[in-house]
Amino acid sequence: MKILKQRVTFKSISGMVLLLLVFSVIISVIGIRGFTDALLNQYSDNAFHTARVAAAVVDGDRIDEYWESGGETETYRAVWDSLSRLCNSSSATFVYVIEPDLTDYAHIRFLFSTINRNSHYTVYDFGYLRETTNDEYRQKYRALYEGTSTQELVIRNRGYIETDAHITAMIPLKNSGGKVVGIICVQQQLDTLMQARNTYLRRVVIAFISLALLVIAGQSLYLHHALLRPLKLISEEATRFSEENLTTGRKLQEIVRSQDEIGQLAASIDHMEEQIQRNVENLTRVTAEKERIGAELSLATRIQYAMMPQTFPAFPGRSELDIYAIMDPAKEVGGDFYDFFLVDNDHLGLVMADVSGKGVPAALFMMASKIILQSCAMLGQYPAEILTNVNQAICSNNKEEMFVTAWVGILELSTGRLTAANAGHEYPVLMPPGGDFALYKDKHGLVIGAMNDAKYREYELQLEPGTKLFLYTDGVPEATDADNRLFGKERMLTALNTARDKAPQEILRTLRAAVDGFVQDAEQFDDLTMLCLEYRGPKEAGR
Repeated sequence: MKILKQRVTFKSISGMVLLLLVFSVIISVIGIRGFTDALLNQYSDNAFHTARVAAAVVDGDRIDEYWESGGETETYRAVWDSLSRLCNSSSATFVYVIEPDLTDYAHIRFLFSTINRNSHYTVYDFGYLRETTNDEYRQKYRALYEGTSTQELVIRNRGYIETDAHITAMIPLKNSGGKVVGIICVQQQLDTLMQARNTYLRRVVIAFISLALLVIAGQSLYLHHALLRPLKLISEEATRFSEENLTTGRKLQEIVRSQDEIGQLAASIDHMEEQIQRNVENLTRVTAEKERIGAELSLATRIQYAMMPQTFPAFPGRSELDIYAIMDPAKEVGGDFYDFFLVDNDHLGLVMADVSGKGVPAALFMMASKIILQSCAMLGQYPAEILTNVNQAICSNNKEEMFVTAWVGILELSTGRLTAANAGHEYPVLMPPGGDFALYKDKHGLVIGAMNDAKYREYELQLEPGTKLFLYTDGVPEATDADNRLFGKERMLTALNTARDKAPQEILRTLRAAVDGFVQDAEQFDDLTMLCLEYRGPKEAGR
């Protein structure tokens, strides 16, 4: 008991507060970067959209006519007026058309130059010749003219700049023959972005300071009212029972009324006292005990299933995907688990994992692993970071030396880009549009729970509309018949390809029927878990 009391010290409180502050800083940095990147992407998209609209206004076939006009003809003025209206309606700062010196791209000449009416800057006159700002601009002009790039973006928010922080979106202006005859540029100031980021930063700081104060106050209250008093009661009861060897009418657990480790300790002492007096009654209680265990296993099964998505269709309002999954444990409860969830409106998290062992220990380890995995993913981390953090969390308290194999992926629904990492799990299976299912042999990292400093590498896949992804645990290829033959990956791929044109639910039913037909009456050896995803492409406007 002295050891437990010694752990309740000011040092432990300080360590917890320091951990909270470090965690707060990390989350703040991630949030600020994500917020800034999102706004910057929106700025960039708007600028490129404006540039494309401008490209439709300026006729590339009449570029020589524009230059010869001297900026005075009716045709030239009509184009300039259109660009000026576009500049003001799109909230851009500048919309201009230039022709660089093609010998070394060291100079540019202005053909059209318009400015937002609310801006305090001035436009360049027709034909104005100036040096190219820097080497970065020269390289981007060259890439646009030589066809190695279709669009370029310059972000200027550091060092000496003459027009405050801004971005410049550039696209080539082509004639009907496809030849680049100029460059259309749209400049957008970043003052609104900077103001929004600073406001967001202030709110984050206030929120985390409030949270830290709340946690400190709650921890202090917990230490005074939930630890010291229960520990004293437990110590006194242990001393009393060691002297009297008699139970009291009231259980220690009822006095402590705690659901944490202290409550478990109180429950253990109650159980110890009862067991000493009831050893002679154990034989008559065996049947009742078995029934209780059976009921608890049944409840554990329901709890385990409830932790995994069971409602299909899973995302009835999302046209970008169709997904289906099943889990069939070898015992009442199992160590396999799958998961899928929306990290945000455009990112879908996918998990397929297998805990070493079977039964209740594996199920408990599975539930802990699943909670940690999803928690890390919902923080906006990438798959390699998720696996690294989950591995460190599990290794920190893995006395039973269990481990987990896991495949984690984050699918960007708007683009089909899939970022994934593999911690010693089975290879994923991919079916491109119009193709066959085949193993994708990604690089495996170390299983989760083996080494605290294990590192994981992620990779990217581009899913085209119609691509299907199949994830599974080793219970599928290692399903065994009465002659100890394995179902194997070849039979698995064959079954998948017989149903490759069907929806994910029908694909999994077909594969499960193939496994059942192969195994027949043999006892199921391992948990069997499968997930199939069909990527249907980005959501169309209006849908």
